[in-house]
Amino acid sequence: MPKETLENKRKRVRKILDLLKKEYPDAGCELGHSTPLELLVATILSAQCTDERVNIVTQDLFKKYRAPEDYLKVPPEKFEQEIRSTGFYRNKTKNIRGACKILIEKFGSKVPQTMEELIELPGVARKTANIVLTHGFNVVEGIAVDTHVKRLTQRLGITRNSDPDKIEADLCALLPKEDWGICSDVLIFHGRRVCFARKPNHDACVVRNLCPSRSI
Repeated sequence: MPKETLENKRKRVRKILDLLKKEYPDAGCELGHSTPLELLVATILSAQCTDERVNIVTQDLFKKYRAPEDYLKVPPEKFEQEIRSTGFYRNKTKNIRGACKILIEKFGSKVPQTMEELIELPGVARKTANIVLTHGFNVVEGIAVDTHVKRLTQRLGITRNSDPDKIEADLCALLPKEDWGICSDVLIFHGRRVCFARKPNHDACVVRNLCPSRSI
């Protein structure tokens, strides 16, 4: 099979995205939130945890904690128990408290709106920052790469990289910036509903004819 040229790859990836956008017109962030701070906290909690579990936990959490100061008033041990079911609760507590402390001291208790400032916060790498920027402020600086995006981009032959930052760079190079915001949303929707980790449902896949891994 001849090697795919960059131009052909770019066309194929854009076709894939167009098909997924049509398949999932309601694709978006599935973490429940009403403010950028809530989204920041929910995204930190979502590490190694399902969005469904996070949403169960934050339903009560966000009624009690509405500002960065609120997260620092509660004893760490109590907060750990409140988020325990999300896993890695001690580290997540440390990161959320650390992030809130910086928000208070450096950003006037507001969540910053730039990539450079967001990644200063504990527990925030580019993935989390991209989610907060895109869905909290409608600011697109890149593409959030989570486990679903990583898996699908490799299966679809979009990238051979395994490092999230390199995968993001590959996607950004192949897609116009106006598609960066929706890219990760539709890939995540497809990964959760069709392109499962263990056994993808090829019969239900709208991009199977553009996927080099459809025979696995």
